[in-house]
Amino acid sequence: MATVKKLISMEESLAKELENISKILKVSQSEIVEKALDFYLDYIDGIIAEKVSKGIKEGKIKVKEADKVFKRLGIDV
Repeated sequence: MATVKKLISMEESLAKELENISKILKVSQSEIVEKALDFYLDYIDGIIAEKVSKGIKEGKIKVKEADKVFKRLGIDV
């Protein structure tokens, strides 16, 4: 997978903690941030899934049958 550079800002205390953890674990700060962000995004995916599920149950989000969607898109399954 391609790697891209991002410039981020954070509170000084968080930056110091990141630096200390990086030294203790002997891994790069980038690797720590990448793993933390990946973990957090997985967590947020769960929250989003719960909101969507709730919206479906409450009738706020409509769900269409897959075969009708595929047919409309011209996809044979």
